[in-house]
Amino acid sequence: MKQAMIILLFVFLLTGCSFVSILPTNEKTGSNMEKTSTETKNISEDDHTAYYNSPQVTDDSTLQNPGQSVTDEKGEATLKSIKQINKAYHFGDIEYTIKEIKLLHYRPDYSLIDYFHPLTEEEEFDFIKISVDIENHAKEKRNFAPVALFETNTGVKQDWKQDMYLEHLNGEIEGSQIKRGSLGFIVDQANDKQIEWIKILTSDVFNEKHERLEEAQKIQLNF
Repeated sequence: MKQAMIILLFVFLLTGCSFVSILPTNEKTGSNMEKTSTETKNISEDDHTAYYNSPQVTDDSTLQNPGQSVTDEKGEATLKSIKQINKAYHFGDIEYTIKEIKLLHYRPDYSLIDYFHPLTEEEEFDFIKISVDIENHAKEKRNFAPVALFETNTGVKQDWKQDMYLEHLNGEIEGSQIKRGSLGFIVDQANDKQIEWIKILTSDVFNEKHERLEEAQKIQLNF
């Protein structure tokens, strides 16, 4: 009987040692799995937080009703108008979805005024924000600009160089890649004329050999 108890105790100790020895391995594996999950987050999730957080512009994702404002270290943004679009435009292998457009009044923090000086001399201003998804369904690279030219019914006319967000949405897009982000254009509210619509002209679509595959489209969006 005594010998049997000694054997059982010995087996128990061996089992305990084995459990302790594999525990760190399991914890490490769990940590790696969590890291992988974070790195491969689905960019196509319909989620405001999936959009790039601009280093120069206040995050306005919480602003969904006109009159709402938000303030952070970058400045103060006030929503003046919003329109949900959620419409996809097709350019061959390129699927271009315009999610929403916003008209915002923005007062940047003093530390960022120099950033906006090439675009406007005003210390606070209105701008149009266009939130988009661009998906390349081809396996090969494509070249496309979601907004090559921008204009409004108030007479504002700008090109892609005056985009204030600079999120690298123009240009090359890898095969099977999705780009998600925003474009912003400062608008002049001269004579208090309200913005009723905007027009955007996309670029053509080109392949890696700079051959034109699809023609540009002109898109009008009404507020």
